Amino acid sequence: MATRVLIVEDESLIAMLIEDHLLEFGYEVEPAVATVKEALARIDRGGVDLALLDVNLGGTMSFPVAEALRRRGIPFLFLTGYGRAGLPSEYADCLVLQKPFRRKDLEAHLQQLQDTRRSQGASPSAEQGESNTQGAP
Repeated sequence: MATRVLIVEDESLIAMLIEDHLLEFGYEVEPAVATVKEALARIDRGGVDLALLDVNLGGTMSFPVAEALRRRGIPFLFLTGYGRAGLPSEYADCLVLQKPFRRKDLEAHLQQLQDTRRSQGASPSAEQGESNTQGAP
């Protein structure tokens, strides 16, 4: 069974681009959501193995989503134009991919999440790794 990834992104074109990349990488993509409320509802339904979180969702920070994922042991990474500097200190251990990013960097970060998941023997759970990659598309 393919790994199921949730995209939390308020820019529809960016969400579609990420979805295309994920499908090319062999992931199963859950329908993208654009708000904290939608993301929390989707996580509560279960069946999410990994998540990609835009930090700023139309002026609302996605940190409640990150907390929900942490509680469930679902690995995630932040996608943000702010880079690591845009995150509060409690997320210093989280994986961050700064926008704009290259396809190969997204793939590498996803592989890191998968490796962490496997090393912990997780079905749909793992902890976050550390990284900060920057690049152009």
